[in-house]
Amino acid sequence: MADFTGPVDQQALDEVVRFTSDLIRIDTTNTGDGTCQERPAAEYVAELLAEAGIEPTLLERTKGRTNVVARIPGTDPAADALLVHGHLDVVPAEPADWTVHPFSGEVRDGVVWGRGAIDMKNMDAMVLAAVRRWARTGVRPRRDIVLAFTADEEASADDGSGFLADHHRDLFEGCTEGISESGAYTFHAGGGMQLYPIAAGERGTAWLKLSAQGRAGHGSKVNDANAVSRLAAAVARIGAHEWPVRLTPTVRAALRELAVLHVVDVDVDAPGFDVDTLLSKLGPSAELVRPTIRNSSNPTMLEAGYKVNVIPGSAVAYVDGRVVPGGEAEFRTTMDELTGPDVSWDYHHGEVALQAPVDSPTFTAMRDAVELFDPQGHVVPYCMSGGTDAKQFSRLGIAGYGFSPLKLPEGFDYQALFHGVDERVPVEALHFGVRVLDHFLRQV
Repeated sequence: MADFTGPVDQQALDEVVRFTSDLIRIDTTNTGDGTCQERPAAEYVAELLAEAGIEPTLLERTKGRTNVVARIPGTDPAADALLVHGHLDVVPAEPADWTVHPFSGEVRDGVVWGRGAIDMKNMDAMVLAAVRRWARTGVRPRRDIVLAFTADEEASADDGSGFLADHHRDLFEGCTEGISESGAYTFHAGGGMQLYPIAAGERGTAWLKLSAQGRAGHGSKVNDANAVSRLAAAVARIGAHEWPVRLTPTVRAALRELAVLHVVDVDVDAPGFDVDTLLSKLGPSAELVRPTIRNSSNPTMLEAGYKVNVIPGSAVAYVDGRVVPGGEAEFRTTMDELTGPDVSWDYHHGEVALQAPVDSPTFTAMRDAVELFDPQGHVVPYCMSGGTDAKQFSRLGIAGYGFSPLKLPEGFDYQALFHGVDERVPVEALHFGVRVLDHFLRQV
């Protein structure tokens, strides 16, 4: 049985639930068109920090697109600072599709409902509850802790972490590592096995715009320079392409640990190692690594024409590409080959792939904190298939980890709730998370 005793008090446990609910009720929907207004949520966060004697700085590139940054001094001035960041915006939600209103923040049957309950107002609330407890009780961490609550993560991050990294780097002085979303949640691997994947890498973002030019004309005429046909052929090649396996150090580390836990005798570093065979023996755990053993490229949007009997002179498509660390050159070369001579392509949006060491003292401290509060759990490293604000903060030399701890019951599909309908988080998961986060931040 996990020992849930410790310094986190009842006020912190109550606050983490209340803060999660309050933040959900502040609608910070980011549709990607620049109309999102994070400022009400940023002011809410700033007020909670100020109440605790933590001085917040509010920063905007665009009016209403507000970020909050604060620093908590540590006891060891020689230690590197640690960045703890979470975004305030959320993806859209259609109320008619939900069991409860997505911006109600309702607490029902021990669960907090609403958009952002998982991604990632829960983490924002855990951080706030933990640092406010420190202020009440006179606790100081060893390292400086820099808090960043950002705008615009669900789009380009240009008004959020990108703006902070490019124009306010002084606020992050001394930060060498950071933690944020998408890690240290319970992953039920079957047979009672409980994993806690901690992210130590992210695939790069390669959103592409494909353009085809051709000869416009009447739809009844033969046309061997049809832009739609040229584009469609390229899109079909991209969608059907089978990318080769490219195992990064983070993914290899994940495979080693998963093989041991599943009692599979395999050497992942041996010549001729067959990763797909190993994955077939890992049951549900395989899904932690399957999306990140290769680059990927999924066509997502098509734009062409204005009338059925008119052949347009141009056509456009969009592709969601993701690139494993070290796979950028291969991705570009392959795209040149797949698009062919009649279709051009460029980056609609691109961000770097990331890796962080899994043998660092910080990763060990995260592992220890989780396993202290769930001794039956097994921490494993993994690489995220998507991306976070850690990409922008990496411009400052900050190694990013995904560490947003939650203890989740079996059958609770954490990954499906990211950007999904009926997003929600159990109250007990928030309590577990604030305990783990508090312990880690004080010990690291």
